[in-house]
Amino acid sequence: MANKVFSMIGLAERAGKVVSGEFSTEKAVKSKKACLVVLASDASANTRKHFSDMCAYRNIPLCIYGNKEELGHAIGKQMRANLAVTDQGFADSIRERIKEAMRN
Repeated sequence: MANKVFSMIGLAERAGKVVSGEFSTEKAVKSKKACLVVLASDASANTRKHFSDMCAYRNIPLCIYGNKEELGHAIGKQMRANLAVTDQGFADSIRERIKEAMRN
């Protein structure tokens, strides 16, 4: 099931609907372009708190899924602690797949 989540993130990346890295993700959240933020499970406590507070304040869904290496690999880059999906369709699809993966 995890492969479906990362495949969908990769598809969104190829469509140009993903921004990654601390600065770009924060910029997308603050400008309300982010439809979903995905945090790596091994992101630092400070990073988790920073993004969860920021997303909660702006009412943007946040999911904790995968690790830094897996998130980076899914978008064809180095390790990433966080990324933002900027398309609502992709965001909904990724959230649904994460929910399915968590149930299994």
